[in-house]
Amino acid sequence: MATLISDVKVILTAPEGINLLVVKVETNQAGLYGLGCATFSYRHLAVQCLVEEYLRPLLIGRDVSAIEELWQLMHQNAYWRNGPIENNAISGVDMALWDIKGKMAGMPLYQLFGGKCREGVPIYRHADGRDLAELCDNIQKYREQGITHIRCQSGGYGGGAFGPAPATAPRGAAHGIYLDSRTYMRDTIKLFEGIRAKVGFDVSLCHDVHERLKSIEAIQFACEMERFDLFFLEDAIALEEGKWLRQLRDKTRIPLAQGELFNNPSEWKTLITDQLIDYIRVHLSQIGGITPGRKLQLFAEQFGVRTAWHGPGDMSPLGHAANIHIDLAARNFGVQEWSGTEPPNFVIQELKGPRDALLDVFPGLPAFENGYVYANDKPGLGVDIDEEEARKYPCENVVTTWTQTRLADGTLQTP
Repeated sequence: MATLISDVKVILTAPEGINLLVVKVETNQAGLYGLGCATFSYRHLAVQCLVEEYLRPLLIGRDVSAIEELWQLMHQNAYWRNGPIENNAISGVDMALWDIKGKMAGMPLYQLFGGKCREGVPIYRHADGRDLAELCDNIQKYREQGITHIRCQSGGYGGGAFGPAPATAPRGAAHGIYLDSRTYMRDTIKLFEGIRAKVGFDVSLCHDVHERLKSIEAIQFACEMERFDLFFLEDAIALEEGKWLRQLRDKTRIPLAQGELFNNPSEWKTLITDQLIDYIRVHLSQIGGITPGRKLQLFAEQFGVRTAWHGPGDMSPLGHAANIHIDLAARNFGVQEWSGTEPPNFVIQELKGPRDALLDVFPGLPAFENGYVYANDKPGLGVDIDEEEARKYPCENVVTTWTQTRLADGTLQTP
């Protein structure tokens, strides 16, 4: 008897104060279901609506084994294609179907991708601090955990907290996070001078511009950052100004990572084929899940571009697990951003809630040990969800403020 989709459900939960959205695909086989990440924290209700009102009736009764067919069906069914809401909705179903496929085969997903290229996945973590001393203390904490790749920032991405306009802004300027690119550039260069002086060069450092510089500023900044021997410089050029990457590549030898905001293959094809970047940084659910993620990883391999998938706190453990399974089987793996699990009693500054709540809701999360993350060997993604625990942490629908970034004169600037 064919294994068919009997229902598609959405589970919303926020065990760390960050809205997470999980899709559960149930089948006509007793006890067989799959889970996938569809998290778009800042528009979670829109994704929920798309899954429940449009994808669910489209999918019920269809064969769970036809993953490629179902991905294409979901992708084209609304006629207009791509975009974060649609792609995250599709991702939730797609990851759940791969989870089911692994369970039916009795194998973890990395086996379905050809098996391991490595036993564990090296990760990088984010170190921040109010000043150089605090930042270096946090770098040292990570090094003591065996982490050799660390992203360094001070005070976020060059802006303060959300609030009223500074006195230097025009009269009546709106609230926001005000950016001063020149100050940010000077302060960051001074910061990295201090980091290298204190911690030396045997730790691989990264830095995230977060697209908050004008393109010509990004070129100047990258050239000045070369002397700090960065592992990579992330998202120096804004998504909308991708052609500047060619000029950035021509002007600097610094390794470039790009792609956190990508939704559409047209946004990465030329960057990869023309070898304008060194690391592709997409968020798997943002591009539609495991199916397009694996295609992208294999495509990038042909051009010597390595993966460094986005792995932030606003991603469910199912999304983290998907990253890890692809990483394990990818020859062109580079490094994995990680915010999944931590050693006991480690202080997580970037998250709002208790870390054990996440583990209670999502048993089976890949495990961190001495600088590496390891997938468990359970079939499929290996992560489950306790729906009763999940209900204890409801999502909130509030106005997002961290994206309300502004230039000195109050003009909105992409975050």
